[in-house]
Amino acid sequence: MRIIKTKNYEEMSKRAADLIASVILLKPNCVLGLATGSSPIGTYQNLVKKYQAGELDFSEVRSVNLDEYKGLAKENEQSYYYFMHDNLFSKVNIKMENTHLPDGMEPDSEKACKEYDEVIASMNGVDMQLLGLGHDGHIGFNEPNKEFDKTTHCVNLTEMTIEANKRFFKSINDVPKQAYTMGVGTIMAAKMVIMLVSGKDKAKILKDAFFGPVTPEVPASILQFHPNFILVADEDALSLVK
Repeated sequence: MRIIKTKNYEEMSKRAADLIASVILLKPNCVLGLATGSSPIGTYQNLVKKYQAGELDFSEVRSVNLDEYKGLAKENEQSYYYFMHDNLFSKVNIKMENTHLPDGMEPDSEKACKEYDEVIASMNGVDMQLLGLGHDGHIGFNEPNKEFDKTTHCVNLTEMTIEANKRFFKSINDVPKQAYTMGVGTIMAAKMVIMLVSGKDKAKILKDAFFGPVTPEVPASILQFHPNFILVADEDALSLVK
């Protein structure tokens, strides 16, 4: 595990964007595993700036996203498809046919998950997987569990996750209760994993995940075993780590 300590969220975002840009420059047709939520927004903004400055070309880049809410259409402003389009895809020259997310509108969970695993397999895996860190240690929507889920699966979201996501919806009743998520096994198979963590509210779970035991009760802890895992975190997030 490599740790990059930054002063604040802005510096964290810039350093992460530099890492991702290096992947694209070295392999123009790379497969990027992308994440949503508040943590990567600054990183995407920096990648857009690099594209606008002529430093990056996304024309051959392929992408697979970690997850998608079950039951939300692409047009829904809270869908992760909409998030990715709004924050990155519409602002660079990536081809939309090269971008992939689980099909949130597929009611058959087994079918949706099988098809998404086939998409990932057709690309020969992920070159770089971007992650955030949930307050309970979840990655993607891989919630605390008795075992690590290997492949794409449908998750019943925990009350903590629903509570954390309610700020994006009109009320807590509007927050989807299920999601499709890439499995921990698929995440671990990525050639490189970059995790973004910012803020004092993440300090305890960061310490538990990366300086405590490896357990499916803290899903992110499995990344201690990844051969090319980079944690990019600001001073507040690392405040409990000596």
